Amino acid sequence: MANQQQMANAIRALSMDAVQQANSGHPGAPMGMADMAVALWGDHLQHNPTNPHWANRDRFVLSNGHGSMLIYSVLHLTGYKLPIEELKNFRTLHSKTAGHPEVGVTPGVETTTGPLGQGITNAVGMALAEKMLAAEFNKDGHKIVSHHTYVFLGDGCLMEGISHEAVALAGAWKLNKLIALYDDNGISIDGQVAPWFIDNTPQRFAACGWNVIDAVDGHDAAAVSKAIAAAKHSADKPTLIVCKTAIGKGSPNRAGTSKAHGEPLGAEEIKLTREALGWTAEPFKIPKDIYVDWDAKAAGKAREAEWNKAFAAYKAAFPAQAKEFVRRMKGDLPKNFNQVAFDAVVAAHTKGETVASRKASQLALEAFTAALPEMLGGSADLTGSNLTNTKSTPAFRVDLAGDVVKTEDGKIGRHINYGVREFGMAAIMNGVALHGGYIPYGGTFLTFSDYSRNAIRMAALMKQRVIHVFTHDSIGLGEDGPTHQSIEHAASLRLIPGLDVWRPADTAETTVAWAVALQNAHRPSALLLSRQNLAYSPKSDLGDISRGAYVLSEPEHVGIQKTHGVIIATGSEVQLALAAQKLLAERKIGVRVVSMPSTNVFDRQDTEYKQSVLPKGLPRVAVEMGSTDGWWKYGCAAVVGIDTYGESAPAPVLFKHFGFTAENVADTVHAALLKA
Repeated sequence: MANQQQMANAIRALSMDAVQQANSGHPGAPMGMADMAVALWGDHLQHNPTNPHWANRDRFVLSNGHGSMLIYSVLHLTGYKLPIEELKNFRTLHSKTAGHPEVGVTPGVETTTGPLGQGITNAVGMALAEKMLAAEFNKDGHKIVSHHTYVFLGDGCLMEGISHEAVALAGAWKLNKLIALYDDNGISIDGQVAPWFIDNTPQRFAACGWNVIDAVDGHDAAAVSKAIAAAKHSADKPTLIVCKTAIGKGSPNRAGTSKAHGEPLGAEEIKLTREALGWTAEPFKIPKDIYVDWDAKAAGKAREAEWNKAFAAYKAAFPAQAKEFVRRMKGDLPKNFNQVAFDAVVAAHTKGETVASRKASQLALEAFTAALPEMLGGSADLTGSNLTNTKSTPAFRVDLAGDVVKTEDGKIGRHINYGVREFGMAAIMNGVALHGGYIPYGGTFLTFSDYSRNAIRMAALMKQRVIHVFTHDSIGLGEDGPTHQSIEHAASLRLIPGLDVWRPADTAETTVAWAVALQNAHRPSALLLSRQNLAYSPKSDLGDISRGAYVLSEPEHVGIQKTHGVIIATGSEVQLALAAQKLLAERKIGVRVVSMPSTNVFDRQDTEYKQSVLPKGLPRVAVEMGSTDGWWKYGCAAVVGIDTYGESAPAPVLFKHFGFTAENVADTVHAALLKA
């Protein structure tokens, strides 16, 4: 059997060879963490390379994702479908070994990492999902959910502010099956971190309720393995293992320096490194005995077979719960979902209530959370404003022993108090979605979507069903002023590829937005909701709402037989458009009113439908309380919007000040028609 040192050297060799061949990349981190990987993957990780999606596998997250050759090397060596050719194609077009690990591209990669701090935060979400599923599905004598979440992270991850948010919540939730291994090498791109990173990391984690195992020799695989074994016995705390390492371990001239961080070692240094390591194999050649020692396929199959046997016993004893567990881990909605959604939309349409769209959202959530036990809500300390809680989603809590608190009827809480941690909430929701078993949604004010933005982008990149509830969507929140009034945010979010942005105008549109968001298994959604009340707009056809835009009112509705133009509006401004339509009718001008709750969804429709809603030859005017830039793509002759910041005053005063009155909209349309 090859010794652990040579197993680690295999990672080092593959990493420096791949980076050299690509002429770009980060060899230092994987070379420094190689022994840590031997300890975790060789002695502890519960996984099956022949089935990367086994439900009860341990989750491994490489938070410092720039060190991607570490995970690519280990996945290849342990037997995943990642042949050596893919490692040779590191960082090349369409390879499975991108510059940073990407979920859905490389088998065995659990999350897309690279933006530092988000990987550890995703891991917190994964560990949370494991804890909640275990509390929900495990029974006495039947433990079908029992796995750990491991994360490697570095100094950069800990400098990022999001790590503070994640670490604090992990401690508060007592995620004892979360184990983080800190690559404490003291080096970043700019060199020794000591002048600008003086945190006492062990004390920081301890203060947040973590178990800390300090000063472990990160190049002693046996010592790291012993620390992991101890961490697995933690009953009520997550664990941080501080691994003292040298970046670029093995390189005679670059180990321990920033030169090892983000560039190839160079042919001469690689030659010297091979000699120093006693590694005689050619580039991308691994001795057979080392492959044998790394190979995890047989052990993985045995572990999964053992679990399958346990699950079969669980299924025999609890058939309904077993069926539900399988459905939820697949991400399938209940078979009656379409009926639930239909009933909810019809109810919203029939009642026709005048409520804020944030309240309309809560009304929709009452129906959906009652029917979908996998919906996991939350808010960044704005529950009473975002209205993300329902009768079916009591607050999630853990007791002093670290166990999930259950209600009198044996259910767990499904609404999370994230505290004032918007970025952390967004990235934790990504982790929950990646783990499977829950559909996460969380709320804050729309203007604070800026805090969450990179995690929202990551959800879109990873194609995860994560739903963001953004309330207080405009100057309509009034006296709070420009710091809280969203101007550019709707337009900015619409620019994120793969994200559906909804700005509904009433209860029916809000309910449809929720239904579509829940059906989007591979796409995140953002719902932009009002603080102020919105009147219900009567509709002849509810079906077209789900297509992103539809004809809400024709000129005939106000006594005009000819269509001269089109008003496009979203959210609260739909009411302005309808009022302007009436004023224009008094001037013998007929306009069609189009409600466009989701530009993203509408843009995906076929040309025939889009032209049926926005006919060629008719001048168009858009109305939305926000940045005007995005509306010009629809060929608008004018846009009633805001391209400055807001003001602090009561909402009605602001609407008049910024020109959001029926009279101004009518005048703008009239002027545009005269120019056409």
